[in-house]
Amino acid sequence: MAQRESWATRTGFILAAVGSAVGLGNIWRFPYQVGEQGGAAFLFIYLALIVMVGFPVILVEFVVGRNTERNPVGALKRLGTGAWTKIGWVFVTAGFVILSYYSVVAGWTLRYVLIGLQGNYTADSAPDQFGAVASGLDAVVLHAVFMAAVIAIVALGIERGIELSVKLMVPAIIVISLGLAAYVFTLDGAADAYAYYLSPELSTITAEWTTILPAAAAQAFFTLSLGMGVMITYASYLGEDRNLASDAGIIAGLDTFIAFTAGLIAFPILFAAGIEPGASGPALIFVSLAAAFAELPFGGLLGAIFFGTVAIAALSSAISIMEVVVSYLIDEQGIDRLPATVALGVAIFLVGVPAALDLIFIDLYDGFANSILLMLGGLLLSIFVGWVIPDLALEEISKGIKNVGSLGSAWVWFVRVPVVIALIALVALNAWDYYGFLTGGFAEWLSTNF
Repeated sequence: MAQRESWATRTGFILAAVGSAVGLGNIWRFPYQVGEQGGAAFLFIYLALIVMVGFPVILVEFVVGRNTERNPVGALKRLGTGAWTKIGWVFVTAGFVILSYYSVVAGWTLRYVLIGLQGNYTADSAPDQFGAVASGLDAVVLHAVFMAAVIAIVALGIERGIELSVKLMVPAIIVISLGLAAYVFTLDGAADAYAYYLSPELSTITAEWTTILPAAAAQAFFTLSLGMGVMITYASYLGEDRNLASDAGIIAGLDTFIAFTAGLIAFPILFAAGIEPGASGPALIFVSLAAAFAELPFGGLLGAIFFGTVAIAALSSAISIMEVVVSYLIDEQGIDRLPATVALGVAIFLVGVPAALDLIFIDLYDGFANSILLMLGGLLLSIFVGWVIPDLALEEISKGIKNVGSLGSAWVWFVRVPVVIALIALVALNAWDYYGFLTGGFAEWLSTNF
């Protein structure tokens, strides 16, 4: 067997993992989730879940990946027996489905960059403009363009493709985001926007927690790239001298910082234009923000920069998701990287075509993969690590950490009890919500169209 690839530098790994986490989940999904779920109340619960669930589960995936040096399917085959060997398929399936519609949404951002450069954002007909971009032949073509870029980068490998690209993309995302946040601070209405975003009301949290909690958990998993095998796969290219806890903390911290900054950008722009943050749902940045850009001085250029940042972030995440499914073919089937990448890229593109033709399929795919599969994968892997291989997990996390002592044992206990209990509840809540969608909106769509 040929020598397996590895990261050239620690910085490369950190930026790749951050790039995976910093994507559409931060800049597209996070603001509309905040808008739909009560503003600062959602932010408060989301941050709590990042610390109490997200960080421990990152370490769970890191331990499994580094110990086995394999993709999610191969990793569980090496460590597990019986039904446990099948867990890896949950991760690979989640990544495959997510990337199929993720690429469609990323394609929209490319079109909105061009619209901004042409100075064509519109306040009066923003929904119609979005409708023209979001579905149809143009959406299919942009979906294909984005997937072609993903294929090209992943086909070049870990060092020459993924690591080199993220060293350029992630710093650019951070610098541009900070610049935009500084600019919108000067807008009229910024103070009201910050109050909405940063001042949680206890009454909202206590009254709406059953709705906010599953949405915040799904967002935390999506934005940290958990449950789709990315962190398992990326950690599989790590050496034993690396401090997994330190790396996980940096990755979670930077990802959360950029998501938080996306809110600091989006809400002052919306408030300055007098637009309700929760009005547009998933189309928030493409309808409400685009309409707001049309009302701002130099709005076309500002919008082009914003959507360009979203496109870069989407690409940095997409290559990581693609690497998960590609690494399966390389590790388990012995297929060379180039044909594996091209074949899977074409397959993912084809699965995403329905989502490019009708928005209902984005809800269908997103609800299944993001709300159920991600947390189901996290739950099953946490049970496996916490209850089946706790000694091996403790030994693995101790590598690269001096005097881990009781902290390692505390992490194992936290994974096996609080994290598992929380994820069981969250999987159940999200499954119930998805059932409601299937029997409601999707059933109505089926009856109307067939």
